[in-house]
Amino acid sequence: MTKAFISGCAGLTITDEEARFFTQEDPWGLILFRRNIETPDQVRALTSAFRDCVGRPDAPVLIDQEGGRVARLRQPHWPEFPPQKLFGDLFAVSVEKGCRAAWLGARLIADELQKLGITVDCLPLLDVATPHMSDAIGDRALSQDPNVVTALGRAVVQGLTAGGVLPVMKHIPGHGRGTVDSHLELPKVGASLPELETSDFLPFASLKDLPMGMTAHIVYEAIDPDHPATQSKTVIHEIIRGALHFDGLLMSDDISMNALAGSIRDRAERSFEAGCDLVLHCNGALDEMRQVAEGAPVLAGKTQERCVHALSFGRGDRQDSQIDELWVEFRSLTGLAS
Repeated sequence: MTKAFISGCAGLTITDEEARFFTQEDPWGLILFRRNIETPDQVRALTSAFRDCVGRPDAPVLIDQEGGRVARLRQPHWPEFPPQKLFGDLFAVSVEKGCRAAWLGARLIADELQKLGITVDCLPLLDVATPHMSDAIGDRALSQDPNVVTALGRAVVQGLTAGGVLPVMKHIPGHGRGTVDSHLELPKVGASLPELETSDFLPFASLKDLPMGMTAHIVYEAIDPDHPATQSKTVIHEIIRGALHFDGLLMSDDISMNALAGSIRDRAERSFEAGCDLVLHCNGALDEMRQVAEGAPVLAGKTQERCVHALSFGRGDRQDSQIDELWVEFRSLTGLAS
């Protein structure tokens, strides 16, 4: 029976030991990183092998393919995409051009992912930029204006679903005020609740209809000074589910990041106890993957309903397009070299 976690794997192929693990524990999905990617044929074989292990042809395969610094697919086999900030810069000049470029970028990314059997992209990034934010976000953020982030985030979603790829909004309820890298340590945000409500939270509230969201490993001192959002019942129930009215599938950010404390199993269990539907574990270390599986429940109830809904999101949005023509338009709008 499928369990409520998303796993990584160690390399370019699924080892015999990993295959036994996936078959026995049946994680909901797989997430890919640079270590898992070499050539298109190899990636297709990897995604197919994972689905064979879990016995679900629609098992989600996820990736962080944003553009700029965060791109798992790179040359020479895949095209380069600009960082998300470029779309905010274009929006400042022309709303129409900014939104069109964001849609095109997402639609073209979706085309690349679909060819590989990758069905979920961890976009849009809805974190509102701030002057002192960590470089971990930096030019990944669309804009310092929450209304611009909202408009461009919607364009990204529509581009992905037009290409048959599901979106995940991140990092709910907002990572833009974090001044340290949550991969390395735990950020703490001292902004008041009214400040957060009138800026950071707005894009997530506006896109509350999206099928999936990824939490932020950040302490919001005005809401819960003792727990990062991923492990905070208060943040998840009162803010994400309450004030923001997000009822989609909520996954943690990667629990192997150093922002979280304790054993991997402890981190997983605390995330579930706080209200995460799924736990995301990315580093591909099999001993840690086993700990996650031990702490993960079988999908059931509301979480299972959310999983089913997520996989049906955007059906009917798929658009057949002349990809070469979209590339010409995208390069013209963004100034990218061909």
